[in-house]
Amino acid sequence: MSATTPRVRFFAHAVALVLAITGMSLAPSAASAASKAEIDAEVRAALNTFKTQVPAGHELAQKAVGVLVFPSIVKAGIGIGGEFGEGALRIGGKTVAYYNLASVSVGFQLGAQSRSQILLFMTDKALRDFRNSDGWKAGVDGSVALATLGAGGAIDSESLKKPIIGFVFSNEGLMYNLTLEGSKITKVSK
Repeated sequence: MSATTPRVRFFAHAVALVLAITGMSLAPSAASAASKAEIDAEVRAALNTFKTQVPAGHELAQKAVGVLVFPSIVKAGIGIGGEFGEGALRIGGKTVAYYNLASVSVGFQLGAQSRSQILLFMTDKALRDFRNSDGWKAGVDGSVALATLGAGGAIDSESLKKPIIGFVFSNEGLMYNLTLEGSKITKVSK
């Protein structure tokens, strides 16, 4: 069993974000970085939660050419905020690469929260453009349509036409009124 758990990493990331955005230095520690096995286990758990909470999204994921899963994105801030998460790109049900997500925001913010995020690449071109980028930025390098659910749990028909569809959820279900714009996703070696 690993010495770090998702909860320990959550708080480690939250503390690192708060310190980083307030100008205090904090070198990344090995204790807060997840291993491949930890990320893969968390990705599987997030996909299971997604399947239970958003069945229509899970069905759509079966049709995607690639699925990028960030099981836990931690957002923290005191005035200036930031967020960070680690995840995996899966193609054909297997992990092919690991990524991190980071962004900074300005505005009234206090505290920390966590959410999961799944990006579905619905076309080969969208997936290829993402994989060939050197630090992909949502809204700049690719537009992500955030899915919303309509009556009966059906996904908004406009979202279904987009090459990249995003889902943001927590333990309580799908989250709305969020934006992925400005989030930078970078491939990492594990």
